Amino acid sequence: MPQRIAYAPFDSLDEGMQEELRRCASHGTPRPESQAVRANAPHVFWAFANSWQSMFREGECDHALKELCRVYISRTVTCEFCGNQRSEQATAEGLREAQYDELLNFESATIYDERQKAALRYAQAIAWGPASVDMDAMWDDLHRHFTEAQLVELGNFIALTFGQQSWIRLLGIDHHQYLAGSRAAMAPGFEDSKALERSEADEGYWARTGAPAR
Repeated sequence: MPQRIAYAPFDSLDEGMQEELRRCASHGTPRPESQAVRANAPHVFWAFANSWQSMFREGECDHALKELCRVYISRTVTCEFCGNQRSEQATAEGLREAQYDELLNFESATIYDERQKAALRYAQAIAWGPASVDMDAMWDDLHRHFTEAQLVELGNFIALTFGQQSWIRLLGIDHHQYLAGSRAAMAPGFEDSKALERSEADEGYWARTGAPAR
């Protein structure tokens, strides 16, 4: 897919935006390419950066749980750009690569606990609508495992993720195109442009099968 919106030239940006883009290149999630598109509208750039900081990296819910929901959304909407990233913070908190592999089959998977499954049902309902889950059972489970403050944060974070990734998949961007040279926060097998090309061409690449029909 051709790129649909250009990256804002790095040298045209103010010092604060350049610093944030360097942070994205060094630590990822988001990686610099998606933020370099947002940088065409600086108010949007900062609105996203600040929301992401307060709801994803900080907040009431544990970060690794939010990371599972983020990648569930990536896989269910087939946003390859977002689905091929990993949170360094979540990895440091003990989230394992195997926990990403079964996200689209989380109900039958034994690798997730009941709290994680409740959060993933929440993400499923936001992405696919109330008909995709048993709503009464979902809310009973959510209230069992989370405070209302956590449910507000988690729901808004999932909604932000769903909207952003539904948009990003239309842009025709990929990793290692802007401030290239960093492998920060990339999934295994996507560490550089050559590895990314090999992984995306592999018959077992997760995005080839897409999300299950609902």
